[in-house]
Amino acid sequence: MGAIRSLGRLGVPMYAITEDRYTPAAASRYLKGRFVWPTTGREDAERLVDGLLRIGRRIGRPAVLVPTDEEAAVLIAEHADALGDRFLFPRTPSGLSRRLASKQGLHELCTEHGIPSPRTAFPQTQADIEDFAAQARFPVVAKNREAFQRRSRPAVHGTTRIADAAHLRHLAKDWGPHPGVILQEYLPREEAEDWIVHAYFDGDSAALTMFTGVKVRSWPPHAGMTACAYVVDNPDLAEMTAQFIKRIGFSGIVDLDWRYDRRDRRYKLLDFNPRMGAQFRLFENEAGIDVVRAQHLDLTGRAVPEGEQRAGHRFVVENIDLPAWLAYRRSGYTTPHVPDRPASTELAWLAADDMKPFFTMLARFVRPGAKHLWQMWRDRSGRCHDR
Repeated sequence: MGAIRSLGRLGVPMYAITEDRYTPAAASRYLKGRFVWPTTGREDAERLVDGLLRIGRRIGRPAVLVPTDEEAAVLIAEHADALGDRFLFPRTPSGLSRRLASKQGLHELCTEHGIPSPRTAFPQTQADIEDFAAQARFPVVAKNREAFQRRSRPAVHGTTRIADAAHLRHLAKDWGPHPGVILQEYLPREEAEDWIVHAYFDGDSAALTMFTGVKVRSWPPHAGMTACAYVVDNPDLAEMTAQFIKRIGFSGIVDLDWRYDRRDRRYKLLDFNPRMGAQFRLFENEAGIDVVRAQHLDLTGRAVPEGEQRAGHRFVVENIDLPAWLAYRRSGYTTPHVPDRPASTELAWLAADDMKPFFTMLARFVRPGAKHLWQMWRDRSGRCHDR
């Protein structure tokens, strides 16, 4: 939705591939074309590439290809030669996008290049799980190891906090003989602060635009997508990110999640998304450039205007920020770098010049949102009753 509006408002013809015709993005007035194509991420790569090429032929002219999840980013990177005749996109070194989208691959890259990251284990068998359970310091976090694996054989539904060894053994019963998970050190939320970095890097891995901000709330709490965030200047974190990208040679849009650990005063890299993030519209510089606009300008042979980021700007995802706010009230999590009040606010769905997506979102997500709130209330009531 953010990409459609960002470029569409500038007069760029926008096309979207959507899972159905009633998704909020499909309702935007800024779309010139909609291609309904339900996919699961479990299809053969050749089938997906052929489908993209058919869409490219229907558009009839070169188009900038913007992936919105890790699987799409890996698919494009690994089939660049086949897709390059129809689409414009950054080229990355062979295998790099898949490695970055892999939790194990990212951890290995961090180790190679001296980037702090949480302590991580990669169990290969159930015996490895048992050994880990016997000596680990809990709680720990479990994540699906590979991008495509989370679609075909997910071990966990998302980032999952595991309270103790018994909890780990219970979950591991469903992971099979070769668990597709990583087990990671849990950084205590009361001792940490979540930071995000979005940037666009050109073909020489030079940052043409770079943004930093603080995540205030996410949904699910402390592990899911951003529900509320602020733009906050952090030159040190920006420099650390730029040096890392330069060393690995990546080109394109990046969305990085860092956690500042107050115990050792280090930023630790949690996730590297080799594509635009859902909250990228949080960031825009004084020249009106966000990462999607920067990529479009660069790939079409134009200069990317420089400018300072809009410090103090706030981004809110309306349908998930209310349950997130309720969950965070008693969590003990603090964000000392957040301004006292926002300089301005952008909403993810509601926009005066493009209202239909907001109402489509309400129609699709109010019921699931209410279900989440009801479950939270029941869980809290149950804990109070147990005490």
